[in-house]
Amino acid sequence: MTTWGEFAGAHPSLAAFGADCLGRRPAYLATMTKDGNPRVHPVTPIIASDHLFLFMEPTSPKGRDLRERASFALHNGVPDNKGTGGEFYLRGRATLVEDEALRTLAVRSASYSPAPEYILFELYVNEARCNGYGDVTLPSPTHWRSVAP
Repeated sequence: MTTWGEFAGAHPSLAAFGADCLGRRPAYLATMTKDGNPRVHPVTPIIASDHLFLFMEPTSPKGRDLRERASFALHNGVPDNKGTGGEFYLRGRATLVEDEALRTLAVRSASYSPAPEYILFELYVNEARCNGYGDVTLPSPTHWRSVAP
């Protein structure tokens, strides 16, 4: 699994573009239900040092999906039908974070105050891509895929 930091170290311009896009609220997390149906959730990703985190309520369906199946897709929100600002998409695997040092880092880096009962996931990147419609300069490369399984 590739951490956000490893991805950003290999492709800094694509990661910077992605961080900017994911910083616009909300982003959308796609997970899969037990019966294989997709589920979409508005989320606020947190990029902290070399990590990409998501906090959520402990009873959230997205948390259950991530604990049971781990696979996700993440896409930034766009403000209009023109896709102003560009699009950024990630695909990967999530793991539940129980390390207190990582939780402290995520809390300090969040743009809001996560409730003490929230659970935390780290998102690992298997694929990243971006797209734009004339109003942004796209990074090079515009697509990256991990060679690791």
